[in-house]
Amino acid sequence: MIGTLIEKESINNYKIIAAEDNKVEELCGKLKDAQRLGNEFKSKVTIVFNTEDGPMRIETTVWSLTDKYIQIKSGVLIPLSSIISVEY
Repeated sequence: MIGTLIEKESINNYKIIAAEDNKVEELCGKLKDAQRLGNEFKSKVTIVFNTEDGPMRIETTVWSLTDKYIQIKSGVLIPLSSIISVEY
């Protein structure tokens, strides 16, 4: 699996940038499923996103999804344009 595994609490230590390939449309269904898994079943998903330091990977619950961001614990927002993959 790509990306360095980091704690979700340390996301703010990284500068999140857009992924090389914009996969927003491709990942839309998976992100909606991830939100449902988080809200209804408290299940975690693995999200890989791009930073200036390269891809980072977290295991987290997706709390909400907008047209530009996903929100995880503590109000942390991850831009959809930075997401490389979503696995559950």
